[in-house]
Amino acid sequence: MSGILGVTLRGMEALPVEVEVEIRGGLFAIAIVGMPDVAIREAKERVRAALRSLGLNLKGRISVNLAPADLPKEGALLDLPIALGMMYAAGAIKDFPRALYMGELALDGRLRRVRGTVPAAFLARKLGIPLYVPRENSHEVALVNGVEAYCVDTLAELTLALTGAAPAEKVQPATIPDMPEIADPDFADIKGQTSARRAAEIAAAGHHNLLLVGSPGSGKTLIARAINGILPPLNDEELVETLLVRSTLGIRAEPTRTRPFRTVHFSASTVSICGGGTHLQPGEVSLAHRGVLFLDEYTEFKRDLTESLRAPIEDGVITVSRAAGSVQYPSRVLLILAANPCACGFLGDAVIPCKCSQHEIERYKRKLSGPILDRIDLQVVVPRLTPEELLSFSSNSEPSSAIRERVIKARKIQQERWSEYGLVCNAELPEKLVRKCLKLPDDAKNYLAMMADRLHLSGRGLSRIMKVSRTIADLAGEEDISKNHLAEAMMFRQLYDKG
Repeated sequence: MSGILGVTLRGMEALPVEVEVEIRGGLFAIAIVGMPDVAIREAKERVRAALRSLGLNLKGRISVNLAPADLPKEGALLDLPIALGMMYAAGAIKDFPRALYMGELALDGRLRRVRGTVPAAFLARKLGIPLYVPRENSHEVALVNGVEAYCVDTLAELTLALTGAAPAEKVQPATIPDMPEIADPDFADIKGQTSARRAAEIAAAGHHNLLLVGSPGSGKTLIARAINGILPPLNDEELVETLLVRSTLGIRAEPTRTRPFRTVHFSASTVSICGGGTHLQPGEVSLAHRGVLFLDEYTEFKRDLTESLRAPIEDGVITVSRAAGSVQYPSRVLLILAANPCACGFLGDAVIPCKCSQHEIERYKRKLSGPILDRIDLQVVVPRLTPEELLSFSSNSEPSSAIRERVIKARKIQQERWSEYGLVCNAELPEKLVRKCLKLPDDAKNYLAMMADRLHLSGRGLSRIMKVSRTIADLAGEEDISKNHLAEAMMFRQLYDKG
């Protein structure tokens, strides 16, 4: 009997699995119990071939138990600990250190890359034991501080390390540069669009959701992509959160502090965006955590999909419940929507006249309206520039690097202000803190009351205007919210606001 530790995943959490192997006489057979999925049940063929490549031919009836028995196990993460357990039960190795082992075996004994090594590294650090992973996963484990990890290429190499014949290569901690990468596209490449550029800066500074409405070719997508270049780099805590999501899905993690930017096509399914599936996995809204989620052609998305995003963008987490269980994934995203102003796309265009009837225009605007639009802090029209305007503008527009400096400065002010509440940005403020902490001078309060009555603003609309105005004041380095800050915030709220 043997007991060796492997790993399985539940959401973004790595859980230890003890692999027990017993070999007894009789006709050859391998039985794996402990709620394995199809990939684990098929592991017996991969493991048998890999052990044969080492000259070990298994005989007799082999029982493999994955404990705890009531925990579902999935994927090929347990190939390596199952192989080690069989080797120990067969007497091929006498002893092995207490450690976590994970890796998928090829038929010739090579170790293939697996998903979930970052959560496994946190588990190994928590348990205070080493972690052995395939070499292809070593760069991901290197991003986790304080873990003792080793990488190997083959099962034979690991066997030599465990017997003391040749030590395994230790994974060295990776150094992640603090300097942001060059912005691409750069705001210096965007001509005109003063209002949209200002809205993008406010959105990045306070993490406010943004809607861009304009004709085809007006530059909506270019502006949305340029926003990622003015966001501050990920701090250590945010970097860990993004690494966990990517590693859970098996996406290669790069040593960079650039924030995620995910573009979603309107044909995407609800599961692919929100998460779920047969084996619970995070979706696009979680892959964009601490970064940007960009929904182009927003009006083409299915209604049920856009409605399913309401809770995640409001709460910062998304709960996925299936028959297999219920897990939570992070979803603190900067949501950017882009849409045409009407069905033909040219309402208000300076060059091409709109061909839509008034009824069609109103019906199209109803697609933009709704509960999710009420959660969009900044709404701005992006007019299409004429050829003459494009040629007349000089190319010395303000670069992303200059805008990023102002954004970073404003973010630091917000972090210091809200640190006692565990918040990072103004957009994260709950309603009770808006009323408690965002105090207005008397003249600003009177102005806001007058405009709220005139524009028929809802309670949520008022709250979001106050949060946006707080961000505008932070960008200006001012302590108090003034009438000018409120006026600018309301200017970006009146596009399709119905109260």
